[in-house]
Amino acid sequence: MKEIDPGSAIFGELDRAAERLLTAAATLSDTAMTAPSRLPGWTRAHILSHLAAQAPALERLLTWARTGVRTDQYADRAARDSEIEAGALLPAAALMARLRDTTRSWQRAVEALLAPAWNATVVPFTGETCTPRRILVIRLRELTLHLVDLDIGLEVSDIPSTARDVVQDDVVGYYTEAENVPAFTLRDTEGMELDRFNGGGPVVTGTRAELLAWLSGRRASVPHAPGGLPVLPPWI
Repeated sequence: MKEIDPGSAIFGELDRAAERLLTAAATLSDTAMTAPSRLPGWTRAHILSHLAAQAPALERLLTWARTGVRTDQYADRAARDSEIEAGALLPAAALMARLRDTTRSWQRAVEALLAPAWNATVVPFTGETCTPRRILVIRLRELTLHLVDLDIGLEVSDIPSTARDVVQDDVVGYYTEAENVPAFTLRDTEGMELDRFNGGGPVVTGTRAELLAWLSGRRASVPHAPGGLPVLPPWI
């Protein structure tokens, strides 16, 4: 599981990723919000509602780390899903206001977290045991990839390299530990080997953006694989 040390660099990445998403989504009308996103079964409003609800949910994990009192992200999956559905029905202006408010509250909370809490153990909704360093990666990943999922003209290739590399390390780390991953080697177009899965095998080559788009299921262009792309198990 990818974790990253707190500090001005990652706080800045989170703030810039949030501003990119908020700026892009602010152009959406009520009608555009109800259009399908790239995620099956979700409209654009569902994605933005999810991000709006995720920020206070992740804040609850920070509270857990700070106080030592277990504070789960959500009561259960049904509560999470119903909150997303309710938010997706809001008018565009109201949904964007909620997203701005919860995003800024999250940013303040994460920047105010004191040193001892960064080493505390918490359990996100996905079930892994981690420290708040992991939460930094989770939020950056969600802000970054869900902007692409909105299907408003932005691709993985538009993600700034500093944010992209954090997310790519996270996705690669997932497949390193996942079951039923075929043997293959991941290499960028500059010849750098990024990882070998199950001892290595056929080489998949592409730009960093192409590789992240493929690994995360968001392919705008296809990496080069002479024997065909390996079939990967689903990523979260």
